[in-house]
This record gives sequence, structure tokens and C-alpha cells, in this order.
Amino acid sequence: MRIPVISLLLAAALSLISTTHALATRVQELVRLKGQGESVLQGLGLVVGLPGTGDSGEDLIVARPLAKLLETSGNPIGGFDELAQSRSIALVMVTCTIDRTGAKLDDKFDVVVSAINNPASLEGGELFLAPLRAPLPPHDVYAIAQGPIVIEGVNPTRGMVRGGARVTRDILMPTISSDGTISLIVHPHVASWTTAQLIADTINQHRLGLDQLGDPIAQAMDDRSVRVLIPSTDLADPAGFIADILSIRFDPSLLELPARVVVNEREGIIVMTGNVEISPTALTHGDLIITSVTPPPQPEEGAPLIEQGRWAAVSTSRRENESARLQDLLSAFKQLDVSVDDQIAILMQLHRTGALHAELIVN
Repeated sequence: MRIPVISLLLAAALSLISTTHALATRVQELVRLKGQGESVLQGLGLVVGLPGTGDSGEDLIVARPLAKLLETSGNPIGGFDELAQSRSIALVMVTCTIDRTGAKLDDKFDVVVSAINNPASLEGGELFLAPLRAPLPPHDVYAIAQGPIVIEGVNPTRGMVRGGARVTRDILMPTISSDGTISLIVHPHVASWTTAQLIADTINQHRLGLDQLGDPIAQAMDDRSVRVLIPSTDLADPAGFIADILSIRFDPSLLELPARVVVNEREGIIVMTGNVEISPTALTHGDLIITSVTPPPQPEEGAPLIEQGRWAAVSTSRRENESARLQDLLSAFKQLDVSVDDQIAILMQLHRTGALHAELIVN
């Protein structure tokens, strides 16, 4: 049974929205440096020590790398038929994701191990030393992976080796262009011309805005990138300049981000920003009866007035031309006592009719 977490999530969102002006956002929370991005290393490996659940040694795709391993270990075989009865190994693909900031010698990262052939299970096995290479030519080796396999999900032929990859050479992410500039790439979920221009203006104001020629050092190039010129006085310490730029704080309410409703149908989760609005409308749900109770002026003298109906109004008690807010929609959902699944369906219908004034994102 799904837990109706929507109210808790939205209450938390409203609480955060109400304290926006007391907080400040840093530039580094909205951007990344151009040149910085996750990279993936990959390689083939052998999982050894399996309790009879590995690949068949009769398959040449498995026998060849095993024979090569035995040869390099000083124990060459006479022929592939000697491996036919082996079921204690498995041929696997090994992948490792390197952080966007790169890696230094001897850093360790988790690796994912996936069966290539058809073993019954990798549980109980250990990844033998496997070189991890760059995916593009010349396919240099950047790490070595090995360690015990941990099966985390329901698929026994896919596992993890925690901290299994050890970096053997630095993986650097270039950030400074040859012309002495850096590019700030705005994260997609906050990308807009408004955001890019705000970041540029904030940097210029923070750094007094001018280089030696009197030009602004930061310029919005498009809705996702801001070009920043490193002043000649800072070229000797570009790291300090970049750190200073990324740590600049400003009021996040200036971003004027669009209203969004994010729906995860599989998990039954709905998250809305506090600025979601809907046009005045009415909702009905299945065969439920909506009951509202109004206490009389003198409750002790009689029963309350009870009104019943199949519709819940979603509107505002303020000006007639004012859109209903998020809380009005939540109140209607509470009146209708609908499940999260039905709430998702109602939101989609509101979006289709144009009554939902927000971007609807369905995952």
C-alpha cells in the first residue's frame, strides 16, 4: 500500500518557500564548470570463486580470457578442452563512473559488474584484477578494479564492488580555456535567459564588474552558459578566482523559476513548487459524496447544518480574478479523499485543460 506522502512533501516545500528570503543561493549550486562532467571507464573482467554458478568453460568467449589469465600467471594450458568442466568463473563487463571533478592517483571508486554470458549467479564471487580503460581511442588504462561482488538487487548476475577501482593515473577535467576564460554551464532544471543574465550581473557586481579595459568580466552567452574572463591580476591564482566566483551568494527569489509539478507514477509521489496556480475550476471524483459541516450560531440549541454534493470548488476567497493557489488544490484533494494515483490523474487532466498553470513533469 502506498503511503500518502504528498501532504508532507508539500508542507515541507511550502515551509522552504516561506523562508526563501532568509536564505541565499551560491552560484556553484546553479552551475558547473565547462569541461567538468562525469566520465565512465570500462573493461572486461573475470569473476572467480563462484560455487558452480558461473559460465561454462566450453564457451570459447569464456575459455579464451581464462586461458590468457592462466598463461600470464605462469600456468598455461594445453588446450581449451581442459577448461570444459569449469563453472567457477564468469566473464563480466566492468564499469566505473568518475566524478565530474576528475580523479587523482590512488583515488577509489565503486564499480558495477554485469555478466556478459549466461552465469546463474555472481553471488559469492570476486572480481579478478581488471584494467579499466577510457571508452574512446587510444583506450588508455586509468584504473584497476578488483574485489568481492555484492549483489544489491533482485538480479543475481549484476553486482557492485565497493571502492573496487583504484585510479592509476590522474584524470583531469580542464576548466580554463586558452584565452583565459571559464564557462559556467547552468544546470538544466534552472536554465533560462533570466538565470544566465542574473548570474552574469551578480558576478560583475561582486567583482566590480570590469576588467582592465573597462568591460564586464561576465557575459551571458545563451540561456545555459555564462562566459567569465579571468582578470590578468588573477591569472597567477585562477583557482582562487574560480572559488571566489562560485561562492558568490544571492537571493534565489530573483531567479523567477517557473512553477513545476513533478510526478513519479511508479512511486506514487507528487512534488509541487509553492508558486503553482490553477484557474478556478471544480472537481468530482468517482461516486464519493463531498460533505461540508457548518456549525450553527448557537451549537447547543440544535444540530449543525449539513450540505452534501459531488463537486469540490477549487477557487480563491480573495479577488475574483485571482488564480487559486496550491493550498486550494490540496484542500480540494482532502475533501475528495482521493488516492495518490487519482490525484496524479486529476493533475494530468487539469494540465490538459490548461487550468494547471505550471510545467508538468511525469517520470
